[in-house]
Order: sequence, then structure tokens, then C-alpha cells
Amino acid sequence: MTISQGKRMFTGLVQSIGVIERSPQGVRLRWTAPPPGEGEAGWLPADLTLGDSVAVDGVCLTVAERLGDGFRADMSPETLGRTTLLAKAEGRGWVNLEPALRLADRLGGHLVSGHVDGLGEVKSITQVAGSWRLELQWRDRAYGRFICDKASVAVDGISLTVAGCEPGGGCFWIAVIPHTWGATTLQHLRPGSLVNLEADLLAKYTETLLVAKGAAAGASGGPQAAASMDAQWLADHGWGA
Repeated sequence: MTISQGKRMFTGLVQSIGVIERSPQGVRLRWTAPPPGEGEAGWLPADLTLGDSVAVDGVCLTVAERLGDGFRADMSPETLGRTTLLAKAEGRGWVNLEPALRLADRLGGHLVSGHVDGLGEVKSITQVAGSWRLELQWRDRAYGRFICDKASVAVDGISLTVAGCEPGGGCFWIAVIPHTWGATTLQHLRPGSLVNLEADLLAKYTETLLVAKGAAAGASGGPQAAASMDAQWLADHGWGA
């Protein structure tokens, strides 16, 4: 039985950093040496097989060809239009790399599908007491409804925790520890940089189920569920502090 590539999952814990560049058939990914102080790379091109899934800056790509220092992958128009990979490939930019999650692996981050919801813009980066405060803004502010305090979000494929957010504004911020800053491409971001964002799967599934339940109730003459969730909706339905 063939497993659909769309069913592969990730955990948002970056295993390596690489360089992405254009190729006639799509993009080429090249591994780089591990960051200083990080020791030997624990995941290398030799570990890949044809057809494997790899999260590249949070985008699930399939290994179409193994190369000595990386791999080649094809990209669909949907991927090109929704993510930062095309712009990064044209500039030979840095990307985060993570292999697909195996059933025996520890889930150290959160479940990440590798299907980017949209782009975010870096609003500010501030170093605070040995960590970094990274403020981001969804390009499509409607996705802000999936963000709440202490929720999970994938930023360029990195599993991060929301430290705070503006309700309904699509703006949120994250406290980044030194290890994550040094071992990922976050260190290369600047105000105005664009990043790939994937909201927490649980939030998206919950909203879909509640909306479907509300539509079914409305069709049968019962009360409809709210079409979107916010702090007031949660309070009205018994989720107060």
C-alpha cells in the first residue's frame, strides 16, 4: 500500500540548515556544516531515500533525486505561490530542514503538516536578557484567529510557542531561546523579512468541526455555533478563566 505524501507529519524541530537554489526541474537543497558548538550533524543526505518527505522551511517537499550533498525536489505552482521558497531559491537563501516524523520518534515540538497556511512579515526583533523577542504579522490577518497566548505555531518549519498576541489583529510575538536562534535560520531574519507560517492543526480542526456542527444544527432548526472563535465566544460558551 502506498502512503500519500500528504499524510507525512513533522514535529517542528529543525535537524539541519541548508541552502536552497533553483534547478531546471524545481529546487536543489544542499546541506551545510552544523552551527558552531552544535557538534556533528545528526541527519545527513546519506540518510535520504527517493520519495522521502523533508520539511524545507516548513514546506513538505518530496525527494525526487538524491545528490551527493543534498537532494532535488519538484515544486507545484501552489507551493511557489504560497511560500517563500521561490524567492529564497533565486537568492540561494538559508532554509531549515527536518525529515518526516517516524512513529518511533519523540514528539518534542508539535504536530506540523508541512502545508503552509500563509506568509508572515517580521515586524521587529529585539534581544532581551539573552533571548530574542520576534514579532510577526500574518499577511492575511484572518489567520490571527488561530493564534492565542501559549499556542503553538510553525515559523519557517520551527515549532515555537506564542508569548503574546493582539486579539484579532494577526500580530503575535515569540520568545526565542539562544539554542533555537543559533541552530536555525531565525538568526538571518530582519524586520521586513517574510516567513512561512503554519497554524496549529488542532485549532484548525476544532474550528472546522464547530462550524460544521453549527451548520448542521441550523439546517435542523437548532441554534447555530459561532462561525469563528474569539475570547468573547469562548467566555459565552463556558470557557472562562
